[in-house]
Amino acid sequence: MKTILAFGDSLTWGADPVSGMRHPAELRWPNVLQSKLGGGVEVIAEGLGGRTTCYDDHTGPACRKGAKALQVALGSHMPLDLVIIMLGTNDLKPVHRVRAEAA
Repeated sequence: MKTILAFGDSLTWGADPVSGMRHPAELRWPNVLQSKLGGGVEVIAEGLGGRTTCYDDHTGPACRKGAKALQVALGSHMPLDLVIIMLGTNDLKPVHRVRAEAA
């Protein structure tokens, strides 16, 4: 069995911008990836809305600093065969005062 960690923001979590809720489990991209790869692969979805690459964001109840949270996710899901990191969009929030090049 191969194990893949999908680490990201609300897109990895499965946010539905229309309803404000989550997409059904079978439509979330980590689950779609797992189904396409077949039975020998487990894809673990570690998504959190608002997560940034390296910026503190205290607008929610959980740590949204990806650089810090990634260490925890890696430790709790090891051993891993592959890690997919999908972050950067939330770095562009006005509160972080970052341009696209920095993200």
